[in-house]
Amino acid sequence: MGEKIRAYAAPEPGALLETFMLEVGPLPPDEVDITVEHCGICHSDLSMIDNEWGYTRYPLVAGHEVIGRINACGNAVKGLQVGQRVGVGWFSRSCMVCRHCMGGDYHLCPQVETLMVARHGGFSERIRCHWAWASVLPDALPAATSGPLFCAGSTVFSPIADLGVRPTDHVGVIGVGGLGHLAVQFLRAWGCAVTAFSSNSTKQSEIRKFGAHAVVDSHDAAALDQLAGTLDFLLVTTNVALDWSRYLRALAPHGRLHFVGAVLKPLDIDVFGLIGGGRQVSGSPLGRPTTTWKMLEFAGRHKVAPQVEHFPMSRINDAIARVRAGKARYRVVLDADF
Repeated sequence: MGEKIRAYAAPEPGALLETFMLEVGPLPPDEVDITVEHCGICHSDLSMIDNEWGYTRYPLVAGHEVIGRINACGNAVKGLQVGQRVGVGWFSRSCMVCRHCMGGDYHLCPQVETLMVARHGGFSERIRCHWAWASVLPDALPAATSGPLFCAGSTVFSPIADLGVRPTDHVGVIGVGGLGHLAVQFLRAWGCAVTAFSSNSTKQSEIRKFGAHAVVDSHDAAALDQLAGTLDFLLVTTNVALDWSRYLRALAPHGRLHFVGAVLKPLDIDVFGLIGGGRQVSGSPLGRPTTTWKMLEFAGRHKVAPQVEHFPMSRINDAIARVRAGKARYRVVLDADF
């Protein structure tokens, strides 16, 4: 019999979470054991709880925006030690031998493992991951609010850093929620002219405070048409279907429409809009570890921070209900109180 730890688990699709005792075995030699202090709630947690993506296994312990302290290290762990405060996002392990890993693209490893899928997540007393996926939290970033940086932050920063977005670019962010409010901050600090697209008119003043130079109703066809040919980069953080061909026309020649939001419906794209302007459509997951390190350094230097609401983990169902209702401004963070 292994050691028991406490957690909150969904017993079936869409169910309220229940207290649950997890059994964990011996710590693998290349992994760290982390005591959870804080964990953000991402829309992906809801998708997994509801089995929207079709591969959830129950009982499910979700959560993948973890801040905590290392309480144990396997004897093959490198660069980390007991007592360090670290963050862990979606990924928890990669094979370290395939051509993708050896090329630095650990996050694209065919055998990549994730919290919630390959192992239990952060709605628990402790988690484990391979040492490469635990990033030390810089002193400049507060532990209580930084959990969302390890999923939402890394996810939106990765394409900015990796796809050649320039400080002189005119960029757009589609959807200003948990991911989008960080994307606006990062892009403004990057030096870009930022246009935010949101369907919620009550958010406009807050979106401008995050750094947007302009805010446009994401469903306003006339406003979108006025932007035709002006944007170098459009970052999609929403998970809802929109008029993608119209957004494509808002791109300048060689512009890119890039998805980090998990839009479930197939994209309705005008191929001639791609060909005629040399435009691109792409997507990416959470960033590689080195990109996450750069993101943390950049966030500390430029005071980029998630705007969060706190709930004790014992009120996890109230917190999830707030996220489901779309009322979170802009990320909910659970504080461990086991």
